[in-house]
Amino acid sequence: MNKVVLIGRLTAKPELRYTTSNTAYVRFSIAVNRNFTNADGKRDADFINVVAWRKQAETISKFFDKGNLIAIEGRLQTGNYDDKDGNKRYTVDVALDNFEFVESKAAMSASSSSNSNPTPYDYQDDAQGQEVNIENDPFAEFGDSVSIMDDNFLD
Repeated sequence: MNKVVLIGRLTAKPELRYTTSNTAYVRFSIAVNRNFTNADGKRDADFINVVAWRKQAETISKFFDKGNLIAIEGRLQTGNYDDKDGNKRYTVDVALDNFEFVESKAAMSASSSSNSNPTPYDYQDDAQGQEVNIENDPFAEFGDSVSIMDDNFLD
């Protein structure tokens, strides 16, 4: 089984690109906090590379910005290439299968206040043919963030 589920913050604004056959894709990286603290009492983060394709790539590039929190589900995908000096380089990416908006509308707007894109709360999902409306956020009463950390998980 090859399954990855992560929640993290985007390290940069995702840039939509197209293959030579005009297929949309986006590569981005997310910072995922570790579940433990280092010797200084701080949490380190891992920086995970992600690739999304087609409609998901278009949606992510349109609605997400640097610093936004995203939940992703996918699978590990390895690859390799020869760099300009002829050295073999190996890559590991998460090939995205699904994603979810994690932050509230207000939190996303605040963290990307310089972003002129519309908010992600009303958009047409062409793949499903249904309008997605997240205006009635079931977690609104919790404020701008919801903690899902369970420090006792490994106990």
